[in-house]
Amino acid sequence: MTFARHDPIDDLDTLPLMPAWVTSARPETFEDVAFLSGAALNHLHVVLGHKEVPQALLRDRLALRAAEACMGFAGRPERAGALRDALHFLRPGDLPGPAGETYHRWRCAVERPATLKSLHRALPEFDPDTIAIWLDGHGAGQGGPVARAAAVLETIMTDVPRAEGAALILADAALAQALGWEHLVPLLALGLKRADLRKQGEALRLACHCAVTASASETVRLSLELTRTAARLKAVAPKLRAKGADDAVEIFLNRDAVAASALPLPGRSARRLCDRLVDLGAVRELTGRDTFRLYGV
Repeated sequence: MTFARHDPIDDLDTLPLMPAWVTSARPETFEDVAFLSGAALNHLHVVLGHKEVPQALLRDRLALRAAEACMGFAGRPERAGALRDALHFLRPGDLPGPAGETYHRWRCAVERPATLKSLHRALPEFDPDTIAIWLDGHGAGQGGPVARAAAVLETIMTDVPRAEGAALILADAALAQALGWEHLVPLLALGLKRADLRKQGEALRLACHCAVTASASETVRLSLELTRTAARLKAVAPKLRAKGADDAVEIFLNRDAVAASALPLPGRSARRLCDRLVDLGAVRELTGRDTFRLYGV
């Protein structure tokens, strides 16, 4: 696999920034709020369609943030570093625990197209028929994208009050499907507050519109950041001489965090490659530790 050289500044110049009026406006009516969320989603749609945006990496990073938010909703706040450790350093036969399980679910949800099969894979405790009813029944298939997502969220929180994570995954899936996106993009979990999950009707729809506006703006900012860092990694890839380096670079371009042991190289070679990428400014060491390290762009 060969990577072309990219100028990070040129890549960023081709990605449109979120208009300031979307994030700075102070809406006074429900219609104002809905208009702003629609504008934010439309802009995000344009950015996500850009070929230079590392889509899988973006979704994986957002999955981490969504898992972090869900742990807070459950009253068990876990920072990003603890969530990464809970999943990346599992030994065969170990159970991930609540934090690792939550993170695993979000990663499964964003990894593949948001089909009924992949959603069941992320949420195996619910049978596919139940998931389908939640996504399409009780008025969830009616109205605009945010209204549909709010209807799914309200239905699940009514049926299974403690299933916050599943409700948010399926609400984001409904949002993605309504927008014509192939993959689920975590947005609602990043913008909603714990108290919002207990709201109903118009109050919940209002909270979802506000959450989408804030999350879409942050996702656009993150897209720009990851486009720049991914371009830097692609630019240094030709300098790497290790056998399997191209495949290793591809892994970094798709995952939020990578352990050296997950790379397709022998242990010592994998560690040397990670150190080389850090020295070149292409990846960061994420843990600050001398052992059990994780790396990411």
